[in-house]
Amino acid sequence: MTGPTATFGFRDVDAREKAGLVRGVFDRVARRYDLMNDLMSGGVHRLWKDAVAARLNPQPGETILDVAGGTGDMARRFAKMARRVQERRGGDDAQVVVIDYNAEMIAAGRERGFEPEIVWAVGDAQRLPVPDRTADAYVISFGIRNVTDIPAALREARRVLKPGGRFLCLEFSHPTTEALRKAYDAYSFKVIPEIGARVAGDRESYQYLVESIRRFPDQKRFAGMISEAGFSQVGFTNFTAGVAALHTGRAI
Repeated sequence: MTGPTATFGFRDVDAREKAGLVRGVFDRVARRYDLMNDLMSGGVHRLWKDAVAARLNPQPGETILDVAGGTGDMARRFAKMARRVQERRGGDDAQVVVIDYNAEMIAAGRERGFEPEIVWAVGDAQRLPVPDRTADAYVISFGIRNVTDIPAALREARRVLKPGGRFLCLEFSHPTTEALRKAYDAYSFKVIPEIGARVAGDRESYQYLVESIRRFPDQKRFAGMISEAGFSQVGFTNFTAGVAALHTGRAI
C-alpha cells in the first residue's frame, strides 16, 4: 500500500477508501441504529447522552452544530432543552444543525419528525459547510472515530466555533480498570456482533464498530489532540469507568 493510510477497524486501508467504507457500514445500519444502541448498551447510552446535553446547557438564540448527528437523537435533546429555557425567559429560537456524512442516517432521522429548531444537512466533519466562527457550540457523539483524519476534523471544529465556543465530544473510550477491560472486551467481541447478526442481519458492520473503538486513542492522548487543534480548557469526564468519555474544550 502506498500513500497515506487510515484505520478501518483492525485494518489499515488507503485513506481515500475509508470514507466510502464507513458510509457503507452506516448505509446498512441506519434503519435500526437507535434500536441497536439500546440493545448493545442496555440503554446506558441514553444516560451518557443526557449528561452531555446537561453539560452543553443549550440556550435560546444559540447555533449548535451536531456533527455526525445521524438520526438526531442528540439534536432533539438540545432543541427541547433550549425551548424550555426560552419558555421561561424568552429569546430567539436556537438553531441546531445536524450534519452527517451519511444521507441514509439523515433520512432515517427526518422520518422521525421535526423539531422546529433543527436543520438537517449532509456534510463531512473534515470540511463542514459552515462559515468561520459562526457556531456557539460543536458537539460530536460517537462519530469522531469514524472520520478519516481526526486532527483535521478537530481543526475544522475549531474553525467554525466563535471565540469561547464550546466543544463537546462523546466517544467510546478505554475502561480504567483491568477487570473491566477484560469483561468489556469479552462482551464487545462475543456479544455485540451476534446481536448485530440476529437483530440487524449484519454481523460485519458491528464487528467493525467494535474494532474501531479499540483503535481509538485513550483519554489522555485524545485530550492532547484536542489541545493541539487549538482548544483551551481541555478536559474529559469518564462515563461508566471509562467505557465512554466526554471530552470538552473552549475555542481560543
